[in-house]
Amino acid sequence: METAFLIVSAITLAGAVAAVSLRNLVHCVLAAAVAFAGLAGVFLTLEAEFVAFAQLLVYVGAVSILMVMALGLTRHVTAPAGARAWAPWTVGVGVALLVLAAVVSAVPAAGGPQPAGSGWVAAVRVMGETLMTRHVVALEVLGLLLTAALIGAGVIALPRRKDEE
Repeated sequence: METAFLIVSAITLAGAVAAVSLRNLVHCVLAAAVAFAGLAGVFLTLEAEFVAFAQLLVYVGAVSILMVMALGLTRHVTAPAGARAWAPWTVGVGVALLVLAAVVSAVPAAGGPQPAGSGWVAAVRVMGETLMTRHVVALEVLGLLLTAALIGAGVIALPRRKDEE
């Protein structure tokens, strides 16, 4: 299991590095999809099957496809030549180090691995019942928001008539 974890972790890191370092946006999205899928593999090696399935369904299935569609619909929108991010790369490295410190400090507090059992089935059932009873309005609003965003991207991507310009 440790060898599989190391291999999948290396694939995940390679995908993440490629996603932030490649110049072509389509290649960046595909590399991000590889990183998302690798993260699902990491969850599988850690015996967190539900989280791995959710990772595949939400990130690899939905977010990656949404990014590809957004790129396809808004391809004519480009940044001006010489445009840069609002801050230098050192700020990004600093934030990454802060996140790393937070994760490393949280690991000892987690208490180590829990024994495998059927307890996760009950937790998944509770999560599903909670989402479909207490948070059903939030799910519906999120669906409407994503639909509006997709329609907005389609409107932006429509070619303009000459009399509108």
